[in-house]
Amino acid sequence: MDFRTEKDTMGKVMVQADKLWGAQTQRSLENFRIGSETMPSLFIHSYAQLKKACAVVNHSMGLLDKTITAYIVQACDEIIEGLHDDQFPLSIWQTGSGTQTNMNLNEVIANRASLLAGGQLDGDKPVHPNDHVNRSQSSNDTFPTVMHMAAVSAIEQQLIPVLEKIRSTLKEQSVRYQDLVKIGRTHLQDATPLTLGQEISGWEAMIKSSRQQLREALNHLQNLTIGGTAVGTGLNAPDGFGLAVVTELNRQMETSFSTTENTFHGLTSHDQMVFAHGALKGLAANMMKIANDIRWLASGPRCGIGELAIPANEPGSSIMPGKVNPTQAEAMTMVACQVMGNDAAIGFAASQGNFQLNVFKPVILYNFLQSVGLLADAISSFHDHCLWEMEPVPEKIALNLNNSLMLVTALNPYIGYENSAKIAKLAFAKNISLKQAAIELDLLTEEQFEQYVDPQKMMGKIRDNT
Repeated sequence: MDFRTEKDTMGKVMVQADKLWGAQTQRSLENFRIGSETMPSLFIHSYAQLKKACAVVNHSMGLLDKTITAYIVQACDEIIEGLHDDQFPLSIWQTGSGTQTNMNLNEVIANRASLLAGGQLDGDKPVHPNDHVNRSQSSNDTFPTVMHMAAVSAIEQQLIPVLEKIRSTLKEQSVRYQDLVKIGRTHLQDATPLTLGQEISGWEAMIKSSRQQLREALNHLQNLTIGGTAVGTGLNAPDGFGLAVVTELNRQMETSFSTTENTFHGLTSHDQMVFAHGALKGLAANMMKIANDIRWLASGPRCGIGELAIPANEPGSSIMPGKVNPTQAEAMTMVACQVMGNDAAIGFAASQGNFQLNVFKPVILYNFLQSVGLLADAISSFHDHCLWEMEPVPEKIALNLNNSLMLVTALNPYIGYENSAKIAKLAFAKNISLKQAAIELDLLTEEQFEQYVDPQKMMGKIRDNT
């Protein structure tokens, strides 16, 4: 294997000849052999987008040569397109400010720009990673800026479309089954009736609520702290640099980012990421509930509730022939558990904003993007392989409905709570119907019972879920 010599302020380092990174990236590779988690490609592409905008602004402010700027922009565009993904190998478990990843970007961009300018990796390199690519910037303001950029991109591009898809299906199902009466359940015990459409409308409203919460979180994530440089004072950046970079980002990406009101806040606190991940945790909780409801209602096929039929996607047992399991619900709930764990990690990490800098940025970033990606993938899979083809089992629904003792609730206005309770208790004790118990207790005639106890009249208003 061929190597070349790279150097930084600490001395010389040997780097594989075909790699675009430099000495600081190589030092990080050698010093942090921890785990297998590396910086997500979405984060790297967003970082290149920021570096591109910074180069353009530095040039407009007379701080970068036109030719060097053009080569930096071209190198950034190649990274954004994913052409150099293999040049960003650094571990999440590195310096807490993300300095080494910032330098990984600076070195790769500088070396690629130098090659474009006719230079050589082992010779003359006209573009410098610090003096040119990192001009007017610090790891301390660029890394949190990109955290927000990547978070916004992930939510908008990966998660929101999936939520729209599952909400549309749930809304359609709530209309389709709006007249299918079933027994309700609270505390895992029989309750008063509702329709399957009403039950599903509750799930649909959960998705709608989570989507609204995520959109609110996006408003906070739109704030970028670029321009604060090392500690928030903006040292070594020209006046107006942060605003100019944000303006350039919005022009390039057709986004609506804004500058943070206080750069000291932006460097030392990640409460906005905590707030946004709280919405992700809320979505995870909602999906846990929906998946568990479906898993319970589809339990059986003969010895469970059995009111829903879900697709049989694969064999469910290596020993029990014909067994089929609710695997999509299980995968969805495991993802929900992971997201809840990620939320705890993010909360702890965000609390470590000592003095002017939080030094837990990479772990916050990694867990946040993992949560978004897992939720998007799991919800899409759950929708396509379970929810989409889920159907009710009308015979079992009718059996459970007519066998429930809680239909007795309809009698409260006519004979009172205590007399109604007597009917329910007698029916349960003797394993007879509510009607038989009411007649035996001489509380109602058969005609009165049938008039008062009609599940179709116990639904309340079926609300429009627009």
